[in-house]
This record gives sequence, structure tokens and C-alpha cells, in this order.
Amino acid sequence: MRFIGSIIEKLQRHPKRIVFPEGTEPRVLQAARQFHSLRLGAPILLGDRSRIKQLAEELNISLEGIRIINPVESEDLDNFARRFAALRRSRGLKPPEARQAIVQPNYFGAMMLAMHQADGLVSGTSHTTGSVLRPLFQIIKMAPHAKTASSCQIMELEDTQFGENGVLFMADCGVIPEPSVEQLADIAVSTAQLARQLLGVRPRVALLSFSTRGSAMHPTVGRVQAATALAQRKAEEKNLEADFDGELQVDAALVKEIAARKLPESKVAGAANVLIFPDLNSGNIASKLVRHIARANAYGQILLGMDRPSADVSRGSNAHDILGVAAIVGVQAIEYSKLYPGAGTKLPGE
Repeated sequence: MRFIGSIIEKLQRHPKRIVFPEGTEPRVLQAARQFHSLRLGAPILLGDRSRIKQLAEELNISLEGIRIINPVESEDLDNFARRFAALRRSRGLKPPEARQAIVQPNYFGAMMLAMHQADGLVSGTSHTTGSVLRPLFQIIKMAPHAKTASSCQIMELEDTQFGENGVLFMADCGVIPEPSVEQLADIAVSTAQLARQLLGVRPRVALLSFSTRGSAMHPTVGRVQAATALAQRKAEEKNLEADFDGELQVDAALVKEIAARKLPESKVAGAANVLIFPDLNSGNIASKLVRHIARANAYGQILLGMDRPSADVSRGSNAHDILGVAAIVGVQAIEYSKLYPGAGTKLPGE
């Protein structure tokens, strides 16, 4: 709770509105209750009102301070459907099909976020990644000047010798299966920016591989080496103060004694607080291993590079995980334009 406690304190000073499309999911309802009770802002649940009320009664959860919207009955439905049809007209979407899509909670929630009726969106507890990301990519789209959409998992470990007092940022663990050199560099810089915003410290970014500084030769190693150099240049262009090193094996990135033998001159080795994986296989597997074997608190996936703050949580998340992700998304929203200048200025369908 060290890390997430500091996030909660920040959000209490600047409360935000978070929309939860899965309003009939018990874990989401519990997280929404905690979100309001902790004075983090206004939780918005999407779904059938009678089902949500019945669920709240069964769980003995008060709905005070929680807004409930049924997309089918919303006064915004016609406007949202019109705007979505305009967005997708070039793809041949007809108005009846747009309306049919927008009544789905993930689409309706994405449109609420796009229309500034919510400050952030959290979904995924009962939906696949694709069904969460598709509406966001179709409605929210990428932030201005951003070229890569990716995701970040934030781990809070009991052992504070790793990362930043036990906090590790891990990416990409949920979006791009095989990132190119430029995408890998973008992932590294975006994750470093998020770490800087949330932790307030200098990011130390390790781009990971099965090789450490040329100890093995393979095309995938060369890709990580090239991405490391490119990430450093991109960070300098953004005036982001961060250190990047790669390619590094994960033990060289995290363990001081091993780093001292392999790379004594590195500012990152042995002290990395951001880990960038070479592909989605390694990132997703590693994040789930850390979460379950190390019993870490896992918060993610926090989406990066999008025009509005949002997250796709794991279907294995509990109410505490969902609350933590919602708080992180809320803190992102406080100064989102610093992460992505110009974000949130354009309305959909205009």
C-alpha cells in the first residue's frame, strides 16, 4: 500500500470522474464503493439499473454517491450514436449499426470519456482485452504526436530492494505482440513518462533481453540495442530526464551484486525501476509470474499513448486491484496534457 497510498492521497486533492462499463460485476461495484468512500471522485457505473441495485442489496453495498447509467435509456444515446456513425462512416458503418454498437457499455463508456463526461475509464474484469481496446481505438484514438499505443503494468512488491522502493513499471504487457524498434523505443519513453509522473523520481529504464551488452548475438538482441539508443534520443527531444540502458538480462537490471560484476558503470543496471520487454510474450508471462509467485499488488494494464486516460484490467483482478487502477487513471487525468500535449482537445465526430 506504500505506492497506491500515495496515489490515493494525490487523487483526494484533485478528485476525478471514472466510468466503469462493467457495472453489474461485483468486484467493480465494490471498487466503486471504495472509490467514493475514499473521496477519490465520482464513480460512474454502466449497466441495467435494476440489476445493479439488486447486486448492491445482495452485497450490502450502499449506492450513495455512485452514478448509474443504463446506455439504452440514456438521453445521450442519440448524440453518441450520431457521433460514432460519423467517426466510422468511412468504414461503411450505418446509423442503425452505430446505435447498436454504442449501447454496449464499453462503447458508451469510451464515448463518455471522449465527450469529457468522464475523466478516465476502467474496464476488463469480465471482457477480453480486444473488447476493451476496440472501442477505445475507434473512439478515443491516439494522443496527438503519439505513434504507439501500448500498456504498462505497475507492480508493488513487498521486497523494497527491487525497483523504486518495491515499485516496478513493466511494459508492454498487453497490446503489441512484436514491437518494432521504433515501437519499442516509444514504449520505453511512454512508460518512463508515466513513472516520472506517478513516482516523482528519475526513471531508470532497462530494455530487457536474454543478452547483456553483446553477451549473445541474435537479430532480436540487435533490435533491443537499436531501440535503447532511439529511446534515449526521443527522451531528450521531450526534455524527459531519464536513464536508458540495454540490452540487459533481467538479473543485471534488478540485482545490484550481479550488475556490479557485469556493468559497474551503468546508471540503470541493478537499480532499474522500469522494465521494457522485447515482446508481448515475455512481458505478459513475466508480469503474471511476478504477480502470483511474488504475491505482488498488480495495477494495470494502464494504457499509454491514448488521447484520454484509460485502463484494461485483468479478468483475474480483485476489487483492490480495480480500485488501485482507477486511482492511477484518475491521477493521470490530473495533468494528462503534460504526458501528451494536446490530448483531449478534439471531440469525436467533428
